[in-house]
Amino acid sequence: MTGLVLKLAPNERVLINGAVIENGERRGCISIKTPKVNILRLRDAIHPEDATTPVSRACYDAQLVLSGDRDNDKGRRVLLRNLEQLSQVFEDRDSRKIIAQATSAVIEENFYRALRLLRDLLPREARLLAAAK
Repeated sequence: MTGLVLKLAPNERVLINGAVIENGERRGCISIKTPKVNILRLRDAIHPEDATTPVSRACYDAQLVLSGDRDNDKGRRVLLRNLEQLSQVFEDRDSRKIIAQATSAVIEENFYRALRLLRDLLPREARLLAAAK
């Protein structure tokens, strides 16, 4: 069985199924073998006040599912709606591919993968917003 491998920096924190786990003084590696575990690196977490753009709000919505603050069904509906809206804005092929992959991940309830993919859109969104000013 394969799984997710988390490589943690010293003292790095990660949220696994609602429990905050902190690494020790040295770099560490954790293998997650159980499927559909909710995992969120706290260094990657977006604070609610920072979720001010469409992509960052979608990332935050994925975080809510991963942290256990939103159930999977509601999270899936919200994220699919967010992704549909993003697909109407991002017109380049690479962004559309990322959105399609994130949509598949959400449908499969792989919210961690969806979050990772959505984070790839953040710099693209920043460029679009800067060009619109």
